[in-house]
Amino acid sequence: MTSRLSRLAVALVATAGATLGVTVANPAPASAAMTICYNTSQAGAYAGTASQAASIWNNATVNLTLSANCGSNLRIYQITGGGSYAVRTSLGNGRVYIDTQQAAQYSPLRIMTHEIGHILGLPDNYNGNCSLLMSGGSAGTSCTNPYPSTAEANRVSSLFAGTFSATDRSADIFRDSWPSALTTVG
Repeated sequence: MTSRLSRLAVALVATAGATLGVTVANPAPASAAMTICYNTSQAGAYAGTASQAASIWNNATVNLTLSANCGSNLRIYQITGGGSYAVRTSLGNGRVYIDTQQAAQYSPLRIMTHEIGHILGLPDNYNGNCSLLMSGGSAGTSCTNPYPSTAEANRVSSLFAGTFSATDRSADIFRDSWPSALTTVG
């Protein structure tokens, strides 16, 4: 009975404070953000780029934190040829492959942030709009924007808050976000 009265008193004080414009701290602990551990041991020259991309996602979203060297939910690989792509095995888990040939044409940071976006639950959007991260290479080689739009960041935050259902199939492979490397003839 005493605990019930205590909860009622806290609720009344909070309501009165809100009415008066006063913020009352919630004594219950907030839920912790999900941590996605990424591994750059195979990322070669793109390990630093992966850290920059993780920082971008950490600053743009809530409910998740990308952290290096604490595990391997997300493994990042440097490859040569075949195109950059992501393989999502479940929400927040998978592999990102960064193609050195494409990274020589397109912004490596945009590629990395885009491919990590797939691991975080975002699909491609081939509309050519540089302000949308998930438009990938369709925005052209001059587009260097590595930041998710507000809508893209909110979608990821919602997925990790559990307010949207994620379609976690056994493996989603996201290829062809970036047109193949230019080749010269002659």
